[in-house]
Amino acid sequence: MRPKLFRLTTIDNSLDILLKGQLKYLNNAFEVVGVANDSGRLSSVAKREGIRTIGIPMQRKISIIHDLKSLLALYRLFRKERPSIVHANTPKASFLGMVAAWLARVPHRIYLVTGLRFETVHGPLRLILKTIERISCLCATKVIPEGEGVKKTLYREHITKKPMEKILNGNINGIDVEYFNRSKDILTQASDIRNGSNAFTFIFIGRMVRDKGINELIGAFHKLLSEDPSIRLLLVGTFEDKLDPVLPETKQLIETSENIEFVGYQNDVRPYLAASDILILPSYREGFPNVVLQAGAMGLPCIVTDINGSNEIIIPNRNGIIIPKQNTEALYQAMKHCIQRPETVKEMAQEARPLIVSRFKQQDVWRAILNMYNSLK
Repeated sequence: MRPKLFRLTTIDNSLDILLKGQLKYLNNAFEVVGVANDSGRLSSVAKREGIRTIGIPMQRKISIIHDLKSLLALYRLFRKERPSIVHANTPKASFLGMVAAWLARVPHRIYLVTGLRFETVHGPLRLILKTIERISCLCATKVIPEGEGVKKTLYREHITKKPMEKILNGNINGIDVEYFNRSKDILTQASDIRNGSNAFTFIFIGRMVRDKGINELIGAFHKLLSEDPSIRLLLVGTFEDKLDPVLPETKQLIETSENIEFVGYQNDVRPYLAASDILILPSYREGFPNVVLQAGAMGLPCIVTDINGSNEIIIPNRNGIIIPKQNTEALYQAMKHCIQRPETVKEMAQEARPLIVSRFKQQDVWRAILNMYNSLK
């Protein structure tokens, strides 16, 4: 009989996207069960990965009553199912999952630390979020930082003293370098997106929120546009006006500028990456951003902020540019540099894919995770 392995995320979207393929791979050695809040995607995850999934109501925002109900539901689930391993990522699922697994005496409780929310807030909320992280780490038998930056932050902020090692070079799932490739079909779709235009095209992929640096991106692009009206910006993602809205003037520019194309959420971002010249991710915080790996695998250099994860993927002037976070002027200068020196962009593009393939190939990451599980005593 295979030992039970429970993988937890707060929302089913994270199970669906962040752990795609990995759950099916691990299910050969373990009885894998996916647990998340079910917004309608758990059934498709179960079918694709060949695993059992269980919906537990959870939400990202802090709500004492709702969170206590979620904690009780997880505790009852673990007591009933008796998993050998509970492995959680995303902040809320990790906190609730680690506490419930500790109460239920699950032998192996793994907390995979990705983005640290407390880094971008101040005051009482920062103290609350740091306390949550400390409790999550305390209840875990093993803490895995997604990258060296996360590891240093956990030690520096006195979140935990436990020994920690990242898996391979970081990132929780690696990148499917065969899927993220410039196939003939993808290039045809990219040509349709460009619609005959040779304009220098920047692209952003992700949630359209303040925390992702959208205000700075639109500000820098708008300034650059006054100097070069031929440039183009593709925006792929969705707004979250209730959780983390962008400035009203930012949204107005997105909606009114003829040089900005907002295409919303896309199941397949490859054609949009292939239709672009450089990816921009001006986030305030990340764990280990998949979109930078995806862009690199598609042969795109990136402009990223100097934050955890991003600064471990990008090697300055080899596969991209690193700038200070929350700095519109620095972003403007980096974008201007790329437009004025297309040969430099081309050189970085040539190195982009090899640097991703050599460090973040998906199968290598999966094998390392399986070896980690098998090493547990």
